[in-house]
This record gives sequence, C-alpha cells and structure tokens, in this order.
Amino acid sequence: MSQVLHPIEHKIIRKLRDSAGLTYDELASGTKLAIDQVRRGLEWLKYKNLIEIKESEIFFVSLGKNGKDALERGLPERRLVNYVAQQKVRTLDEARTILPESELNAAIANARKNGWVEIKKENGSTTISLKDQTTNSAEEVLLSILKSKVQVDEIKDKDALESLKKRPDFVVFDSIKSKRVNLTKQGLEIATKLTESVGERKLTAEMLASGKWKEVTLAPIDVEAAASEIYVARTHPLHDVINEVREIFASLGFTEIVGNLAQSSFWNFDALFTPQDHPAREMQDTFYLENIIAKNVASLNQIKKVSESHKRGWKYQWKLSEAQRMVLRTHTTCVTIRHLAEKKPDEARVFSVGRVFRNEKVSYKHLVEFNQVEGVVVGKNVTLRDLMGLQTEFYHKIGLKKVKFWPTFFPYTEPSLQSMVYNERLDKWVELFGMGIFRPEVTKPLGIKNPVLAWGGGIERIAMLKFNLDDVRELYNNNLAWLRSVPKCP
Repeated sequence: MSQVLHPIEHKIIRKLRDSAGLTYDELASGTKLAIDQVRRGLEWLKYKNLIEIKESEIFFVSLGKNGKDALERGLPERRLVNYVAQQKVRTLDEARTILPESELNAAIANARKNGWVEIKKENGSTTISLKDQTTNSAEEVLLSILKSKVQVDEIKDKDALESLKKRPDFVVFDSIKSKRVNLTKQGLEIATKLTESVGERKLTAEMLASGKWKEVTLAPIDVEAAASEIYVARTHPLHDVINEVREIFASLGFTEIVGNLAQSSFWNFDALFTPQDHPAREMQDTFYLENIIAKNVASLNQIKKVSESHKRGWKYQWKLSEAQRMVLRTHTTCVTIRHLAEKKPDEARVFSVGRVFRNEKVSYKHLVEFNQVEGVVVGKNVTLRDLMGLQTEFYHKIGLKKVKFWPTFFPYTEPSLQSMVYNERLDKWVELFGMGIFRPEVTKPLGIKNPVLAWGGGIERIAMLKFNLDDVRELYNNNLAWLRSVPKCP
C-alpha cells in the first residue's frame, strides 16, 4: 500500500503517526500543506481506509443583550431589593416607578424565591419589605462568569443556567464543530514502514540528457487509481426529446411548419370556433399582450365567413375588436389552422412544435410555459381509424407500446378522442395527447374542403414518461447530477 501513496498522503500519515487526533488546521500547519491539499489528501486516505474522521461539537454560552444589561445594572430582583432596602418597606405602586411592568412581576417572584423580601397586603395596599440578608443569587454568580464565552460543559450550576435561559435574550448559545483525524489500524501499520523520502515524481528532459535519472528514486504510480470524471457538453434531455419527436414526424411523411409565439385572438380562438365568451379566453387562462392590437388579422373574406359561423353556431354578436387582441399562443393549433387556411391543400401532412403559454398555477404537472407538438393530416378519404393508427405508430416509435383511446370532448374537433398510454412504473394508464377531426364550423369558413385529422399535446409529458419523473418541474431545475445521469440514447 505504501507504494501507491501520494506525497500529500505521505506527509499526512507521518504527521498523524507523531500526533494523533489532529484537526484539519493542525494538519495544515504541521505538514506545511494548504488546507485544500489537506482536505484532498484526507479524502484519498479515507477511501483507502487508512484514516478515520470523528466529528465533535462544542457548545458555548454567553450573555445576550438583556444579560449584559443585567450584569451592568443588576438583575430586576436585585434592583428591587436595593430600592426596598433604602426604606425597609415599599408599596407595590412605588416599585412600579423603578421597574417596568414587564420586569416587576418576575422581580418580585425571584426575590421571594431567594428569600430576600416578604409581600403583605394591608388596608388594600400591597407592601414589599426586606426579609433577610441578600447574598448573591446563583444567577448573579453565573452572570459574572458569563462575561466571556464559556463552554456549557464547564458550567456546574445547570439550574442557574436554566433559569437565565427562561429570561428573554439573557443568554446566547452557539457551537463550534470540529473534525479530528486518526490513523486506522491499517494506517498505523503503513505509518511504521514509511520513509522520509517518497521519491522523485517528475522525470525531466535534463535528467534524461544527463543520465541522472539512473541515480534518482522515482515515486511509484498508482495505475489503479480512479481517473477524474470528465463531463462533455451535451444537449438538454428535453431538447433531445423534441428532436426525437421531429424525427418521428419526418419518418411518417410530415413536413414541419412554424409560426409566431404571439398570435391574434382570431387565429388562436375564433378560427377554431371558440366563442368569444368562452372561459379559455379569460385572463385567468390566457396571457394577453397589453395595448397591442392586430390590425390585419385575416382577409376580409375569412373574417366574414368566420364571424357568420360564430353567429350561426353560437347565437351571439361577434366582435372584430375581440378577435384583434394579441395573445401568447395557448396551443400550436393556431399555426396549423392558419397554414391550412392560406394553402387550402387537398392533401397534406404537416406538424408544428414549439412553446405555448397558459396562465395556470405551477404544479407537479402544470407549467405556464411548455412545449407542444401537433400533427394534422388532410385527405379526401381520411377517417378516425387512420388517425388512431398514426397516433399508435407515433407512440410506438417513441417507445410507448401500450396505447388505447377514450371518447372525450374538444371545442374544435368532432368526433374527439383522448389517447392513453400505460405507465409500467406507476402501473396505471395515463392521459397523453388529444385528437379528433376538425369540425365543419372550423374548416368550411376557411375554404378547407377535405377532412382534417389533428392530434397533439405537451412534449414535457412524454419526457416525464421517458425519464421516470413525477414532477414536470424537474426538467427545468438545472440539477446537474440528474442532467448528467440521463443517457443520451436510452
């Protein structure tokens, strides 16, 4: 074992061989090593089971603000007794002139406990008279001892200390933790065999040129020592999931489309047949951009058709001013519906992925800002069965094998389904993406003739399943230990 010790370890072991039970600072002073070198060397030796480190804590007590005041002016009971001693007898009202009400009751109680005074009630008046010779109380003796900080173990009168503890801010406690190092049995055996010289650690060009290397003793190298861990730069695990989602959509024949984070209410809500008095459009659910109005939300024909659809379907007076309000997009559907309205394709496979914003309370499963992906398929003969098949294939490619679908309701699709995937770790089915066929009230006003299949949801939910997380906030906590532990290719 001595053949694989570092020079720092040599110095520490030799010092502990001569003086046991040293602190880190004492080792640094005795070995002439920097404190960081001492800490590093002790970690190495502890790993090799050559030393043991014992932690201890020493508790101290000193006077607080009121304790220092009492040391200078006397305890309240002492001031009371000194006042009574001037005339032998004082009334309670007279005592109130020298002591505040907050101290008077305690002063009387302690003076009686010490046998210093006697309390009598005569003719409706309470008198305080001196009873015996007033020697110093245990608390007064302890006050003088606590002029400077004292170890708690050195105080013999624990009752007096307990009495002062009960008085507000009379004593203050603190502690000093220390670590002392000793050699283990194995360390002692090695210490007896150590020599003063550990050998030359550097083989220089001058040694080789002059031949001096033949005369020096070279320090051994521990070829079994653990190498330092190096953490290379990498992308965030959530970013990896987003890229994986992109690749899956591309493999299924989809083309990515992009859109702005800020959208007019027309494309975020109205074009999707969401009524202008719907709860989702309230400020409690949506982030509106203050004092910003969209001037050209859509073409005149699109505005006319969409407003007529709302009036006919929801039976209310549609307002352009409400449709012009700018919002941080609450979903990526606003991007896809605008693309379809502009291109009017007979057939298409497109998807969008990006940030969306919801004015929700942050919790283990909700964020105010998260990533969403959505895919749409346009075709003359596409059906709900096609949508279920595409959704199932998507989940299989991302590693989720058990999939089922459940009827549900969404404002702009009919029929609508909720996809469910089975979580093996939780041993239960969990909701994931929503899906359905765009309602005619959505497609017809925008000139989209063929059926549109659509599905989408939050990418963070997929990431939680892939990484076995129970709290979505873990993805954003910047926990380096977790970030480094996630495999790049699970």
